[in-house]
Amino acid sequence: MKLSKYIDHTLLKADASKEAIRQLCREAKEYDFKSVCVNSGNIPLCKEELAGSDVLICTVVGFPLGACTTETKVFETKDAIAKGADEIDMVINIGRLKDNDMDYVTEEIRQLKEACGDKVLKVIIETCLLTDEEKVRACEAILEAKADFVKTSTGFSTNGATFEDVKLLKDTVGDRCLIKAAGGVRSKEDFAKMIELGANRIGTSSGTKLIEKGE
Repeated sequence: MKLSKYIDHTLLKADASKEAIRQLCREAKEYDFKSVCVNSGNIPLCKEELAGSDVLICTVVGFPLGACTTETKVFETKDAIAKGADEIDMVINIGRLKDNDMDYVTEEIRQLKEACGDKVLKVIIETCLLTDEEKVRACEAILEAKADFVKTSTGFSTNGATFEDVKLLKDTVGDRCLIKAAGGVRSKEDFAKMIELGANRIGTSSGTKLIEKGE
């Protein structure tokens, strides 16, 4: 696979202007990235800017805290897909995970996967807030609910993806689901190492610095 197709070219800042989103889309087409990852309010603009390209539109649900109701997340998911999203990156209810309420966590993921239909669901577990045991439990819930990816981070908490976390996630899920490393991947060396450790997708705002055009 081309290196560029590992990248979800990301702009999730609250103050992102329309022109910044347009620039994100232009770069995604120019560098042939897998997707742009934006807040759902920007989906229509991305759909317009990416028309005729194979760049996907990824959006976030329950972002960045994950603490809203399951019903809210399901609505967000259905609304985003109706507006043109190809992939959904949801945030789990981190508090419920830390309470070891795994029935709640698993059922929420299952409902969002059902709402996604044939669209890709990535599940953000916010590794920087979890113990290793909790990371493993989160992975088990994701596998049980049949989501497509486990994703390390929102990029809005205390830390982003680490090599240790990607290795742990890979050791836990094996080839049963995919892994997205997000937050803090800003050098070519880190990018290559994440892929070597098992990441199938990289969420980053530094995509244009990580690869050469055509890679």
